[in-house]
Amino acid sequence: MHTTIREENKKDYLSIFDLIKKAFKDQEYSDHKEHFLVEKLRKSQAFVPELSIVAEIENNIVGHILLTEIKIKTSDDEITSLALAPVSVLPEFQGKGIGGKLIKEAHQRAKDLGYQSIILLGHENYYPRFGYKLAEEFGISLPFDVPKENCMAIELQPDSLKNINGEVVYPKEFYE
Repeated sequence: MHTTIREENKKDYLSIFDLIKKAFKDQEYSDHKEHFLVEKLRKSQAFVPELSIVAEIENNIVGHILLTEIKIKTSDDEITSLALAPVSVLPEFQGKGIGGKLIKEAHQRAKDLGYQSIILLGHENYYPRFGYKLAEEFGISLPFDVPKENCMAIELQPDSLKNINGEVVYPKEFYE
């Protein structure tokens, strides 16, 4: 089963919308609105087209990942980072490594574009295998109350989050 990873294009939008809706349908810790979030983020200043990526098998989109720009506000500065939200795989293709391929590809593309870090809110047992650590280890907090084990970050460049001590500022689309 060959998987093709590529940047999304406009004709993919409906397939991606349906895919995300199906992927999160039975997720306990979801507001079940991730598909609407992606639509809003595509229209935002935080959107980076090269970082909206799909996985295809036999010309069918089976997975999607989106990284968008965020800020980390420190006491004296604002640092640009990325948010990984969401990564989605059709239920019948979950557990086959597609999400992992999307995450690794997104990391590489983000690094190639000069981004230095990624922040996410996700499953504490899944993301550490890709190098994510607790955000609090970098002194990073999120602007809402969530379990600390679900708030994670990764440095795409060595020491890019060293001694940051700041709070993530998400684009307004995350709150609408």
